[in-house]
Amino acid sequence: MTGTEPRGPFLPYGRQAIDESDIAAVVEVLKSDYLTTGPKVAAFEAALATKLGARFAVSNSSGTAALHLACLALALGPGDAAIVPSITFLSTANAVRMVGAAVVFADVDPDNGLMRPEDLEDAFARAQAAGLKVRAVFPVHLAGQCADMASLSAIARRHDCAVVEDACHAIGAYHACSDGAAAAVGSCRLSDMAILSFHPVKTVAAGEGGAVTTNDPDLARRLERMRSHGMVRDAEDFENPALAFDAAGKANPWYYEMPEIGWNYRMSDIHAALALSQIERLDRFVEERRALARRYDELIGGLDGRIQPIRRSRFSMPAWHLYCVLIDFADAGIERAAVMNQLRAEGIGTQVHYIPVHRQPYYSRLDPGLVLPGAEGYYGRTLSLPLFVGMTPADVKRVVGRLSEAVGDRAIRVAS
Repeated sequence: MTGTEPRGPFLPYGRQAIDESDIAAVVEVLKSDYLTTGPKVAAFEAALATKLGARFAVSNSSGTAALHLACLALALGPGDAAIVPSITFLSTANAVRMVGAAVVFADVDPDNGLMRPEDLEDAFARAQAAGLKVRAVFPVHLAGQCADMASLSAIARRHDCAVVEDACHAIGAYHACSDGAAAAVGSCRLSDMAILSFHPVKTVAAGEGGAVTTNDPDLARRLERMRSHGMVRDAEDFENPALAFDAAGKANPWYYEMPEIGWNYRMSDIHAALALSQIERLDRFVEERRALARRYDELIGGLDGRIQPIRRSRFSMPAWHLYCVLIDFADAGIERAAVMNQLRAEGIGTQVHYIPVHRQPYYSRLDPGLVLPGAEGYYGRTLSLPLFVGMTPADVKRVVGRLSEAVGDRAIRVAS
């Protein structure tokens, strides 16, 4: 592999895979009576819960909305705190702040960005020293790999904390349980809730959309209430039931109450129809992504070592959302931005997942002295390469060839 593969079509770091069945599903809704929340939403929620092995799936408008709803369902608020790994997207931490709770950032493995048991223990210790009451832990499954849920959940339960998996990267993945069994991400075997995203670059696309899965009927009811303005329509939930009935004792069909404020986080039937069509191909999508990741591994394994795949989690059967590598840019004598710009000029898009959230100005003002060496070590070396359904092995070869040329990582053997 020489890095001289011809330039082809632009390869973004991620994109949706849409076929005629998806288009037909959306067109069917556009010709129906429901464009907002309707029968397709209910059908998608049922299919998602069945696919992942959860009792309930509550759809909503985005992964961020799903995280916010989870915090609302747990009644997190001022005086509470939640632990979030620093390597994640902004919304994991922001959702905690949106309900007025404090964020305690945990460090991560510098070689794969996942929160480890020792990182969680350290975060609990720092929270205790600061006098914070931690009520929830948010493990993040990064790039499609799962954190050590058995250990993390056990630690959280010892501290009497809820566990909410941020699984926005990991639909279709499996994580190890304490008994050695493998549990589907989203089944909530070791958590109270799991958060999913259906953004276009994710494995299942809805255009925009998210969901929370849970096995707790009370949490499911609260999630459903809070995604729709906090409204209730069942008489058993009314604080003023007398107003719900007419003089003859018949229910007033228009009546509803709002015992607490909520949000409009509902999914539309248009988005649900696309997601429902896509979920039927989840297994194929996951396997295609795994095959591409294996090809990346083979080709990168033929280089002399400046480019390395992220460390594989032994607690996970991944469903790759991203293909991330670690590069010693200092050793290569080139800045990451220069590599990214050079690749873009060659028709290859890359990205960085993520800037440690604790470094963001908003959060650094709240905890200015926080140092998380694992998060810094991961951030300083990571680069996300193109990975999406529809890529070919030739595309992967082109990406690795151009990347190795950019960082001076020569081939030490020829990958087949």
